[in-house]
Amino acid sequence: MTLGSHQHSIGKSQVHITPNEFIDRLGPFDMDPCAAIVRPWDCAAVNITEKENGLIRPWRGFVYLNPPYDRYVVALWISRLAEHGHGIALLHARCEAAWFEPIWQHAAAILFLADRIHFHRPDGSRQPANSGAPPVLAAFGDEAVLRLHRCGIAGALVTRWHNQPAGPVLRQPAHPSIVQVAS
Repeated sequence: MTLGSHQHSIGKSQVHITPNEFIDRLGPFDMDPCAAIVRPWDCAAVNITEKENGLIRPWRGFVYLNPPYDRYVVALWISRLAEHGHGIALLHARCEAAWFEPIWQHAAAILFLADRIHFHRPDGSRQPANSGAPPVLAAFGDEAVLRLHRCGIAGALVTRWHNQPAGPVLRQPAHPSIVQVAS
């Protein structure tokens, strides 16, 4: 797909299993609250499946979150990890989306990955096409930031930003050479 082409936010399946090498580089993890029901490997010591509904269960320890990418539920998962404050989320870099707001507000760092991910199927085979969107790893808590620093996954790590309004709104000037700033 090219920049600006249309992509569906809800794919044919919500099962997008993280490559095992990512788990090896970022882990170990205590909990995966939205693990695939059928999976070739475990991401964490405790894996809660969709049937068990990880959104309503208690979260403990260092969490790995690869949530369903359905735009109508992804915000619930990210908000829950932000509230928990101790883990790493794998997401699409949809920085302009409303569901990305908890990351801007609460994440300690974001690793913008250099390459798109090839997720895996429940049988462990690699998907033939990449994820279709640029991925990020969002870190919640100091330990998560340290893990992103030392994971060796190629990309750009952003560790500090100040969340503030974008600045004054520019109004259309009465004359092309005059710029007016809204007060």
